[in-house]
Amino acid sequence: MRGFVRPAGSVALALTLAAYLQAPSNVAARPAPPEFLGASSLGARGAQTISGRATVVDGDTLEISGERIRLEGIDAPEASQTCGRRWLGTWSCGSAATAALQKIVGTRRVDCQSAGRDKYGRMLGWCAIDGRDVNAEMVTTGNAWAFVKYSRRYEAIEAEARKAKVGIWQGDAQPAWLYREQRWQVAETAAPEGCAIKGNITSNGRIYHTPWSAWYGKVKVEPAKGERWFCSEKEAAEAGFRPVAGH
Repeated sequence: MRGFVRPAGSVALALTLAAYLQAPSNVAARPAPPEFLGASSLGARGAQTISGRATVVDGDTLEISGERIRLEGIDAPEASQTCGRRWLGTWSCGSAATAALQKIVGTRRVDCQSAGRDKYGRMLGWCAIDGRDVNAEMVTTGNAWAFVKYSRRYEAIEAEARKAKVGIWQGDAQPAWLYREQRWQVAETAAPEGCAIKGNITSNGRIYHTPWSAWYGKVKVEPAKGERWFCSEKEAAEAGFRPVAGH
């Protein structure tokens, strides 16, 4: 896999890295052990790590050396999502989350420890920059929810952000997982056989749009061009389509 370098490590390295990654959620500002800042293909207990400059896909997804990484334990607003302001009106919390992650990442080196893969084949990652927990910073700044369905690591940090009323906590905001579910339910009523994902072929290749994608409503599926509807993201990926940027 591109971006991986064979480790120089030892048992001490594995134990040190394991202690860092298993630390409680309040370690956002804790320096990572020096060994973690060196790129390696195997971290604690044989888990993969990948390091390098990252491209921000959306508020909870990075790409390093062609490897798409879904930040584990958090769920950021979708690109098309808006949230309530403290007093009146709404703001584009989805695009703000993407911008926040871009600001955190910049051009700095990112080190991501694998927590496995999701059903779409993406690496699930605990990521750090200069010893700071990237996932935690997104929750701390109110740009993501703690995704407690999969991990309780950031639950305490979320409670602090909620108390401070920062970001998504300044007003009413629908959790991203409920937003996706609602958008799917609406879209599937109009989609062929309830298969609500649009497979689109453009000059940039084969791209699929989920009901919560920003451009979903403007995309037309033209079967004569080889475009089609999909019932799941996995099905779209297996057919050679990739998610639209900001997905």
